[in-house]
Amino acid sequence: MSDTTTLSIVSPARAGSAPLGAFGRALSDLAPILSTLRRHKIAAGLIVLEVALTCAIVTNALHLIQTRIQALNADSGMAESELIVLNLRDSKPTPRERTAGIVAADMARLRTLPGVKAATSSNQIVYGNNSNNSGVTLEPDSKGLRIVASQYTGDDQLLATYGLKLLEGRNFAPDEVLDSFQVFSVPQPNIPQVIVNKVLADKLFGGRSPLGQSIYVFGSSPSTVIGVVETLTHPQLHRARSEGGAAMIFPLRSGGNYVLRVDAAQRDAQIKAATALLEADDKSRVVTQGRPLTEMRAEFYAQDRAMAWLMGGVCVSLLLVTAMGIVGLASFWVQQRTRMIGTRRALGATEGQIRRYFQVENLLLTTTGILIGMVGAWALSQLLMQSYELPRLPWVYLPAGALALWALGQLAVWVPARRAAQLAPVAALRS
Repeated sequence: MSDTTTLSIVSPARAGSAPLGAFGRALSDLAPILSTLRRHKIAAGLIVLEVALTCAIVTNALHLIQTRIQALNADSGMAESELIVLNLRDSKPTPRERTAGIVAADMARLRTLPGVKAATSSNQIVYGNNSNNSGVTLEPDSKGLRIVASQYTGDDQLLATYGLKLLEGRNFAPDEVLDSFQVFSVPQPNIPQVIVNKVLADKLFGGRSPLGQSIYVFGSSPSTVIGVVETLTHPQLHRARSEGGAAMIFPLRSGGNYVLRVDAAQRDAQIKAATALLEADDKSRVVTQGRPLTEMRAEFYAQDRAMAWLMGGVCVSLLLVTAMGIVGLASFWVQQRTRMIGTRRALGATEGQIRRYFQVENLLLTTTGILIGMVGAWALSQLLMQSYELPRLPWVYLPAGALALWALGQLAVWVPARRAAQLAPVAALRS
């Protein structure tokens, strides 16, 4: 069934006597456009719904991609490209009171390897599977303000091995490193020194220098802050963002991760050399894992990368489907209005007027869909915040999404509108 809606026609004479301008000419097309859309409610409604869904989903998907990219680019504060991590397993049970001595001997031998800049043993490492956290207060026995901080332990070479930067204060002295087993074998553990990161220092002392100040982690025994490092985060960086990123280091020697800092170009060779050294004297000891920290980072963020690519694919797919829907509907309407286009051209309408008619029509549909989609985007963001603890959708994504969909709509309708504008009046009237 052909469309018999009357289209607005501005004759050249009238246009010359009363120029309307681009905006006025667009307004002159509104009445027939609205009339046509009322006659095709279902088709117009489907395009509006498609644009609204695309706006709501794409804006939130782009926000999720941005949060994943931020995670991928997160700074651990460590010299990641130079670090290798070794984990050992001993088939013979080792008494806990001997662990610190064995670790000290291992560190002394590892530091003699050619190309090893520094080596330490720590209870945890970023991107690892273990996580140690403790509450920190400014008063004994957990009174007053309490902050949960990630708790690292290591010897006097931990800062040099990790590549951490001291903002103020000093590093641990070798004679300040304690045996972890002996410290925690008494009811009231006493660790006199501690190094904190800047996040924890700011939370506890509000911008004041924390050097020389006491904090309480293990009951009523204070630990004096002797240094502040710039960046030291939770081993699992996702939790660092949600929990604030407070961290501290205690001078304790215990088993755990053996971490070596080497030249980045020699990591694989150093892993083999360190493995051979640790397994040489005692066949019951096996290095179960020897990996560069960059490889651990890639594995840790594998899910984030996959999610970012998945969301990107969803965005592209939705935009393509929306564009195809606009092209299909515009092409259908051009075919339905062939005779009217010919009539309008015969009465003096220019190609630009015909093309503008379809572009304004598309602009009305996409604008309606965008307005509905913005409400849906906000509602979807609230749902994601409540269900998955995701950050709020920044408002800047809404106008950015609107501009992208307006541009997409105009590009999609351009080819059908141009084809309609190029119809010869005689051929159109004969169809």
